[in-house]
Amino acid sequence: MKKIFTVFFFFSLTFFFCQKVELKKVTDTSQTFIGEIAGIPITIEINYTRIVDCDQYQHYVDGWYYYDKYKKRIPLTGIYDYYGNLSLYNFGTKQKQKSKLLKEQITSLQKVEKTDEIAQKLLPLEYFIFEEVNRSKNPVSGHFYVGKKVHPVKLSTGNVMIYRLNNYLFLPNNKKLNTYDFINKAGGNELISYAAGENGNRVLLYFEQTSNFNACGRCGASEGEKGYRVLYFTKDWNYKNYQEFLIESCLENIYDATKTKSKDSQTIKYKIGKSDSTPAHTLTVDIKSATIVKSK
Repeated sequence: MKKIFTVFFFFSLTFFFCQKVELKKVTDTSQTFIGEIAGIPITIEINYTRIVDCDQYQHYVDGWYYYDKYKKRIPLTGIYDYYGNLSLYNFGTKQKQKSKLLKEQITSLQKVEKTDEIAQKLLPLEYFIFEEVNRSKNPVSGHFYVGKKVHPVKLSTGNVMIYRLNNYLFLPNNKKLNTYDFINKAGGNELISYAAGENGNRVLLYFEQTSNFNACGRCGASEGEKGYRVLYFTKDWNYKNYQEFLIESCLENIYDATKTKSKDSQTIKYKIGKSDSTPAHTLTVDIKSATIVKSK
């Protein structure tokens, strides 16, 4: 699967022993997939344009596909719905006009659920429907409709999400991780420090991220989630696990933490009051050792 990237931020820290850890924030707004229609190889490129209403997981898309043998691009337009289907339509010579009409009629969650019903009234020449796209099955399967014929279609990927907030960690020994894959899809991480210990290596991240990709849902319009993450690795930089420490959260009702810094700014303490899920506690962030201690 080919990706097209837009790089927003770049952070790097160089540490002792000439080891280097870097964090790159990369937002994907386009994805190119390879697949097949009834066994015939195809390529599909899909581009994010904008969200439908309030939810980042539901957005309009445009793009194209071609049969690999001929490489003649056939335009597509449609809707990506994380909670349902990826629906892509070709309207022939009236692609531009009917694409505009389709998007003008799909303006809410309720309308997204009726995407195909609305599109059929515009008489597409051919179209793809990939069902239940959030299930992370590889390959992603669906159906291709042309005239009265229906063909199976597959994409060689387990993820057809178009808009992705990637945070890539580049580690020693030519290793790379994406927090999108093992933490969450919200991004928002910043590299603070790194340290090595007897039991392995650690990376300290600070994060600020949305509470809810649905701006109309619970906490969607809030200040979001803020805190720290400590990532644990073996001495050879094989990833083990991570811990997360919230200092502000709409979802957990954590607000008004008291922050104090040491004179050298290498230690930060947060006094956090009782929340919906945790008693009052103190977080001590040691930047030099890339550790966080939680105490009463």
